Amino acid sequence: MGIVKQQTVESVQQDERRRPRDREGLIASLRDPNPVARRWAARDLAGYPESASALVERLAVEEDVSVREAILLSLTEIGDQTAVSGLVQCLRSEDAHLRNEAIEAMKLLPNAVAPIMARLLTDPDPDVRIFAVNILESLRHPDVEKWLIEVISEDEYINVCATAVDLLGEVGTEAALAPLASLKARFGDEPYIAFAVDLALKRIPG
Repeated sequence: MGIVKQQTVESVQQDERRRPRDREGLIASLRDPNPVARRWAARDLAGYPESASALVERLAVEEDVSVREAILLSLTEIGDQTAVSGLVQCLRSEDAHLRNEAIEAMKLLPNAVAPIMARLLTDPDPDVRIFAVNILESLRHPDVEKWLIEVISEDEYINVCATAVDLLGEVGTEAALAPLASLKARFGDEPYIAFAVDLALKRIPG
């Protein structure tokens, strides 16, 4: 039975890839009832950077996990402003899985994400600011520490600062020592901030 199932899947995949593979045909296939067709279309659209907006539009409504993964992969391969803007919109989604997937995708686009990082870190929504700090964890950008110091120096939301402190404990240098001490004094009545700052100070060579 396993062999029959495998052959059936392969036959379906081959059939779906016989459909028109030009840009218009692939975009149309993003709305196909068959998730196999949508997945192949999403994968192949990576070769059409001007299709980022169509991929973003589909991502907002796609429920099949494998199709969504293919869309995210293509968006990271395209990596233009439209793709990044679409991923940013996912950070505001009520779907926690989609938010996490978008965060992981944005971590793979340091050059494209870096120009908008300052805006994300000052977004009116504190959850978006927390997600932005989470993206910094793997962004591997030379300004990561500077951005984190700005967060703990200026952000008034304790959870945002706490998230930034945790990361500073891993990437911080001597430049972060004084801002961390100031943060601890600013939130003097918050035991967790005191604990997190003390832990970060121990980890940072000074």
